[in-house]
Amino acid sequence: EERLAISVTNLANTSILADKSLADQNDIMNVCSKKSENNDDLEKQLKDAVFTKDESENKYENLAQKLKIKESESERSNERADGIECKFIEIEDELKLVGQKQQNLEVGEEKSLEREEVLQRQIKELMTKLTNANVRSENAEMDIGRLNVRIDKVEEDLVIEKTKIQQVSDDLNKCFDDMLYI
Repeated sequence: EERLAISVTNLANTSILADKSLADQNDIMNVCSKKSENNDDLEKQLKDAVFTKDESENKYENLAQKLKIKESESERSNERADGIECKFIEIEDELKLVGQKQQNLEVGEEKSLEREEVLQRQIKELMTKLTNANVRSENAEMDIGRLNVRIDKVEEDLVIEKTKIQQVSDDLNKCFDDMLYI
């Protein structure tokens, strides 16, 4: 009986241990299934992470290519900007020259206008002198005409007087001749 009691006790202990072992096994199986689920989730997350990493790498490569393109475009743009800046400097220099020439032309124009005014005054003075000279010329021509008339009259008078003197001379010569022959 003692043996039976020990055996029953052992059996009960073994049954308890087996129950405990089954409970532990269930707990371990639950933990394993949770860990398996957790592993599945982790594997899914790993796949998603790998996919995201691959997409990110592709995006990185695309962005790197775009960056290279943009950098080369930027270099070309900088070269064009440098060229345009040089052209701007050239245009500014040309504008300065044009401005200086315009100032010179304005000064020249002012001088020309002053000179034109002086010349206009001189022209007016000369026109006045010409008008006066024309009046004097007309007066002189009229005086010359009058003098020519007087000269003609004086010449006529001279011719008349010459003829008178000639006649007197002839008369005197005749008288002398008559006196000599008498």
